[in-house]
Amino acid sequence: MIQEMSQRSREILRLVVETYMATGEPVGSRFLSKKLEHKLSPASIRNTMADLEEAGLLFAPHTSAGRLPTESGLRLFVDGLLQVGDLTQDERSSIESRCAASGRGFQEVLTEATTALSGLSGHAGLVVAPKIDAPLRHVEFVPLSPGKALVVMVTESGQVENRMVELPMEMTPSALAEAGQFLSQRLKGRTMHDARNEILQELEARRAELDQLAARVVEAGLAVWGGEPERGTLIVRGSANLLDDVAAIADLERIRSLMEELENTEEMLRLIDLTQGSEGVRIFIGSENMLFRRAGCSLIVAPLQNQQQRIVGAIGVIGPTRMNYARVVPMVDFTAQVVGRMIG
Repeated sequence: MIQEMSQRSREILRLVVETYMATGEPVGSRFLSKKLEHKLSPASIRNTMADLEEAGLLFAPHTSAGRLPTESGLRLFVDGLLQVGDLTQDERSSIESRCAASGRGFQEVLTEATTALSGLSGHAGLVVAPKIDAPLRHVEFVPLSPGKALVVMVTESGQVENRMVELPMEMTPSALAEAGQFLSQRLKGRTMHDARNEILQELEARRAELDQLAARVVEAGLAVWGGEPERGTLIVRGSANLLDDVAAIADLERIRSLMEELENTEEMLRLIDLTQGSEGVRIFIGSENMLFRRAGCSLIVAPLQNQQQRIVGAIGVIGPTRMNYARVVPMVDFTAQVVGRMIG
């Protein structure tokens, strides 16, 4: 459709959208007459805006107001007129350092990446990943302080996840090492989901052969990853930023509803489905995405891929439909690449 529009129509649509993104306010013909490269009278501009309105690309929020882009207008702009910018070196360095600072822990990398995205974009950052259930290479208990240890789980692909577990206060280093060796031998090359029940049965049968404290730690380690294997990781940072554009109580309720829906496992995993078959960033505007339809938000999302090019999650930014797509798209794209390297 963009090819069928006149140069004048494209230029006016572009200016209306860009001004709306910057101000959130309706755009009038007098303002546009001062901004257009080729001078046009306000009357000529109004005629063109009327044509764009008839085509479903602009609308007037109330009588005698300027025009705002419809979702169709925003989509046309994003697909045909958007000029994606590039990140500054400081922005790239900030994203890389935030992710690297968290070490190799899967959860930590995701949290830091989401926080960085939220801070740089000024919107809400979001990451979603299925629960790790890949074949394992190594499991180890690392003592932290009396009564606490870190369970380090390494998959065959090199992905690492750390979890905290409670220890008996009388735990000895040798019993902790025995617990780690017991688990590691039985989990090597297998998924936690596949091996968990079998390990618990063997633990019960061989309890007399194991140090009693070691047996309790093995059970604690298995419990850390217990529950439904389909439950994944959802991290949202900067959700308060979604309230910046709220102008009415109804808007506030829609945002609250969105945050509640994000906590739903089925909806969360649907975000990953959005990236399937996509090699880069995808943009969903308003009602184009069922999840954000009622909230009137847009989602910019990219797949998280490991070194085998397998999609292991999705990362993105949620913001108002008037967010600065040209600025946010490269942020999401670069962050997805950095996180992919870190977890791959």
